[in-house]
Amino acid sequence: MIPTTDSLRFQVLGPVQAWRGEAPLALGSPQQQAVLVALLLNRGRPVSTQELVDGLWGDRPPPQAVAALRTYVSRLRSVIEPNRELRAPAELLVSVSDGYVLNVPAASLDLAVFDVRFAEAVGARGAADHRAAHDLLLSALSLWQGRPLAGIPGPYADTHRVRLTERQIAAQEERCTTALEIDLHAEVVTELSSLAAEHPLRERLRELLMLALYRCGRQAESLGVYSDTRKLLIDELGVEPGAGLSTMHSRILAADPTLMPTPRTVGPAPDADEASAFVPPAQLPADVSDFSGRTKLVGELCDVLRSGTGQAVVVTSLAGIGGVGKTTLAVHVAHSIRSAFPDGQLYVDLRGAGGTPADPAVVLGDFLYTLGASETPDSLEQRSALYRSLLADRRMLILLDNARDAAQLSPLIPGVSGSAVLVTSRSRLAELPGAHLVDVEELTPEEALALFSTIVGHERVAAEPAAALAVVKSCGFLPLAVRIAAARLASRPRWSVSDLARRLADQRRRLQELQLGNLAVETTLGLGYGQLQPEEARAFRLLSLVDSPDLPLAAVAALLGRGEDEAEALAEALVDANMLECFTPGRYRYHDLLRLYAQRQNDLEEDRTEQRGARLRLLDLLVASVHNAAHAIEPDDLLPEPLHWPASPGLRPVDGSDARAWLRSEVELLLSTVETAVGEPRDLLRPAVDLLVVLNTVVEDPTHGQRIRSTLRAAEENARSEGDPAVLARVHSALGFLQHVAGEFRDAEASLRRSLAFQHPDDLTHLRISVANLLAIVLSLADRSSEALAFFEQAHVISRSLGASISEARLLGNIARAHLDLGQQDDAVRSAEAAVAAARVSGNAPCLADTLYQLGVVLRSTGAPGEAASRLREAHQLYQAQQHRIWEGYSLARLAACLLADGRPAEAAEAADESLAIAQELDAAYCQGLANATLGAALLELAQPSRGLACLQEAHTVFTRLGVPEASPVKDLIDRQHTEPFSPPAP
Repeated sequence: MIPTTDSLRFQVLGPVQAWRGEAPLALGSPQQQAVLVALLLNRGRPVSTQELVDGLWGDRPPPQAVAALRTYVSRLRSVIEPNRELRAPAELLVSVSDGYVLNVPAASLDLAVFDVRFAEAVGARGAADHRAAHDLLLSALSLWQGRPLAGIPGPYADTHRVRLTERQIAAQEERCTTALEIDLHAEVVTELSSLAAEHPLRERLRELLMLALYRCGRQAESLGVYSDTRKLLIDELGVEPGAGLSTMHSRILAADPTLMPTPRTVGPAPDADEASAFVPPAQLPADVSDFSGRTKLVGELCDVLRSGTGQAVVVTSLAGIGGVGKTTLAVHVAHSIRSAFPDGQLYVDLRGAGGTPADPAVVLGDFLYTLGASETPDSLEQRSALYRSLLADRRMLILLDNARDAAQLSPLIPGVSGSAVLVTSRSRLAELPGAHLVDVEELTPEEALALFSTIVGHERVAAEPAAALAVVKSCGFLPLAVRIAAARLASRPRWSVSDLARRLADQRRRLQELQLGNLAVETTLGLGYGQLQPEEARAFRLLSLVDSPDLPLAAVAALLGRGEDEAEALAEALVDANMLECFTPGRYRYHDLLRLYAQRQNDLEEDRTEQRGARLRLLDLLVASVHNAAHAIEPDDLLPEPLHWPASPGLRPVDGSDARAWLRSEVELLLSTVETAVGEPRDLLRPAVDLLVVLNTVVEDPTHGQRIRSTLRAAEENARSEGDPAVLARVHSALGFLQHVAGEFRDAEASLRRSLAFQHPDDLTHLRISVANLLAIVLSLADRSSEALAFFEQAHVISRSLGASISEARLLGNIARAHLDLGQQDDAVRSAEAAVAAARVSGNAPCLADTLYQLGVVLRSTGAPGEAASRLREAHQLYQAQQHRIWEGYSLARLAACLLADGRPAEAAEAADESLAIAQELDAAYCQGLANATLGAALLELAQPSRGLACLQEAHTVFTRLGVPEASPVKDLIDRQHTEPFSPPAP
């Protein structure tokens, strides 16, 4: 006699779980669960100790394997039979002579229940009761909750996981067969497509899919399945399709009439007895066994659909791009709430994404037949009215899959509450009255990995987690793409996950890689593209010309060559069609795979003139806007002369703060636009370099430095092939600026000299002023002040000839520094004071800040640290107001040196510490060296020798790497340690 189990239930058709009543049981470690699995799968039969050891550890058991096994069994007993001492002598988990036996009834184990239902279904089908067989198979398959024995280790679990998965697939094949026998061909197409993709070498699934498609009037697709399968079998196995698939192919080619379902006849109205025998329809496609994630969304949808109150019908619409899993989600939700709709479930694929959407009148005819109508009216209005009447007193769930628009749906909505409608569509059906609209987004990375692992195998993914994450990221976390990628890998046991990741890394081939048999991401995305109007399709293509994470409305308008109102209407139409996303008003972006698809359409269109025009319009907008931003930040600053005058006036910021905010928000767009243009001919190359040169001087974020360098190198290569010295001059000036900021002074000197070489010696230009000035600064840092002074004076002469007063003032400050380095202190002070006076007259705050900085450095070095500190404080305040972070850092470093020389080490340390933080944030090496040198000396005076010497050592390392003269006095101070007072160097 089997003892009572207190409603114990065990699950092995998915993650291994157990419950007592509704309470889940803690089954312990994976190894302990593996022991339970072996006992459950041998329910009622003894399993020897050796079998359990071999099943858990294979041929490499640990030394204490038997002792560990006994511990696992003991713990399982305490979980399964917590009050064992109070029970009758009979036990659930029994020790036998050389092993154990678990006595639980069949009803307690999901696998045993599945076996019973499957056997009953086979019997019903043998008795030609196909409807009963179908329902029993649906019930049997509903027991599967994911990958069988998920997460259970050991050879025994591995072997039975494969066996159980095979039984599940066989049951799915049998269910689809019975569905076709009761004319549910339309309902089963989606499921068969998914199953065929997951198991591409199972010919029976392909055969059933061909028949279902043929019955749905999709003969070409049906024959395409055969062609794809034949190619796959030959490529993978070197064999031709088997007899079943070949025969189906021949019968379809011959239009065999026996392939079509038996026509339905309209009989007399059922009598009362027949009416009372109404069998609730159960038309839902099978739930997928590996449904992953979306737990919160599933719960919310179930609550909404079950909450029907009042007079209105609950209508929930799921919208999203093709392949995001709308149908899979809808079917899963529908199965989860079947019990709330005792009168049954209706399902139809409305084919809204294709060229031949389902006629609502035809759909209603099928629904009316299913609902037991004795006659079917002719008109759509009459059919809809009868449909509403038949549903008035019933509680049914209607799943309307793949809807085109509200007009197609309206006749299919019941008239009164009780029933619920779940809709899927690529479009947001905002015009559907009272509908609860839900956007279905891509999976989270964790959900995508879980789905990928379920199909490929957890062990295979666990061996290469980084590659697996790269794969699902390349899939854009789109469920269809993840499924296809996983199915490809699962069907290719010799591939590693890294092999697949490398293939998907190539964006040019990614869409081609994401196809298997008749499933292809590109085909799915193409269905949505095919629904667009010509202007919408043009917009969809052109907006993909720039690989920016998102696009502001102004950029959209520029690319499309339309006014902002018209551009916004086109963009919003694409959003409604789920071909574009809008998470922030006025900003638009693609899903990664949709962007690749749009770029592919650009390649196919081959309208290079239109594409080049779109890029040029965007460049015009951005070049003008960046110039406007630069002038807002420094109103009188002289930028290098543009090579291309933009046709657009650009966006105009309110002030410098607004300009900096715009630059921060659009830096990705700016860089992406330049990157796509620097390899193009001169008409795009020149404005791209104009944009890059100005952008280079106003964007302080060091994280973009390497990216800008790479883009400049690409521009240099193209300019050489184009033979364009004007572009080369600007490219090398920008490279020199970046190298100077990074402390690469030798490279900076070489780049700046190249820039001058590409300019004509007689050119009197702002570009020449900028390059000569920066080259002089670099030479000063290398202790070559005589050479530096010559370039400063050259730049000063050009500035005066151009009437560039702001530039003149700055150059006077720089000349003062050169005089100082040459020991000409009186000339240095006069020049620095003249620079400040000129800057004050101009009213230009950025120029005043720069000249005050130079004056402060000069005064500090000529023995007036107190006065120098005053000038540097004023400069620092101006830099702060301008949000000019790098010069905030430099002014603080110089101020710290003044404070230290003035006998105020604590204040000096505070200023140097703040400077160091800014320099580290911006990766400004020279500024870090200055800050560390003063901070170290200040800390020595504050009796913190360990920290002080560490700062000095860091400063010496930086200065030595940069090759600047400041390294020597810092080294002397380190050698003396703190035996003599420190006097900071005067660079």
